[in-house]
Amino acid sequence: MSCDEVTVEVKDKTTNRIFRRNLDISYIENSNGLKLMGENLKGEPSEIVFLSDTAMNKIIDVTGQGLNQSRCHD
Repeated sequence: MSCDEVTVEVKDKTTNRIFRRNLDISYIENSNGLKLMGENLKGEPSEIVFLSDTAMNKIIDVTGQGLNQSRCHD
């Protein structure tokens, strides 16, 4: 899933009012997690990535930090 604009909805904890903002942020999501891309205050490209548990487990496995046992069945 991907898009070039996201809508952020927040609820003020003091007034309980809900505010909605449309932001020019690119959004990409797949089974590995999601990535948000936009610009920082200087107008430079910026991105943040949120990895899923599946992706984190893959990274742990390929870096040799996972369980020290074979996944193959006898």
